[in-house]
Amino acid sequence: MPYLNVSGITKSFGGLVAVDGVNFHVEQGEIVSIIGPNGAGKTTVFNMLTGVYQVDVGEIVFEDHPIHNKSPQDIVQAGLSRTFQNIRLFGNLRVIENVLIGTHIHTKYNFFDSLFRTRRFQKEEAEQTLKAIEILESIGLGEHIHSYAQNMPYGAQRKLEIARAIATNAKILLLDEPAAGMNPQESEELMQFIRTLRDKGYTILLIEHDMKVVMNISDRIYVIDHGKKIAEGVSHEIISNEKVIEAYLGGGAKKDAAN
Repeated sequence: MPYLNVSGITKSFGGLVAVDGVNFHVEQGEIVSIIGPNGAGKTTVFNMLTGVYQVDVGEIVFEDHPIHNKSPQDIVQAGLSRTFQNIRLFGNLRVIENVLIGTHIHTKYNFFDSLFRTRRFQKEEAEQTLKAIEILESIGLGEHIHSYAQNMPYGAQRKLEIARAIATNAKILLLDEPAAGMNPQESEELMQFIRTLRDKGYTILLIEHDMKVVMNISDRIYVIDHGKKIAEGVSHEIISNEKVIEAYLGGGAKKDAAN
């Protein structure tokens, strides 16, 4: 059984079928990309994976346990955590405070402990702060620990979003358009960063429009259009798939990905 197995998932909104019987899988330690034109259903797939949308038909199994139609909190606790295309940081909070928000999903103290700052509260807060610092230092954001999120460079904000996802004890990171809004240098740094995450033991599933990023870091690629999977394979197979090139990547995709 694959690490994450998505089998025949379907989602309809009224009379519109947004995702139609999509199948794919992710093995532990892989970087897998889902691509396709705008409106293809990619984000709807992510929303089903993370419990934002219910699955009408099909199943999602992670580590041999069904997770479809569970609550977002249950899915995060199971080990799937996501970022968003539009950065959703708390800009007026410090970097470490943004990461601590991610750790709190596993908090064991209660409201009473928090209100009266009991020994259990203080002990757990200290442990979570140490964990947050270790995460930030491990991904190269140690120097920004006390900076305000809104004052960080754009690429660093993207890393911070991923750091917050890591802080939930994520096993699979679902990255929604991580290269959106990045210049070529930032995209290059992002590719190296994602490879580093994989080397640290994380499994990565991403939606991305930047074909250079997709083709250079993906172990496997799935292509979705009009809610249906139309192709899958490794980079050179997708690049040489004429239907994908003409309909979804454009004639310049082969040249762009090679540069």
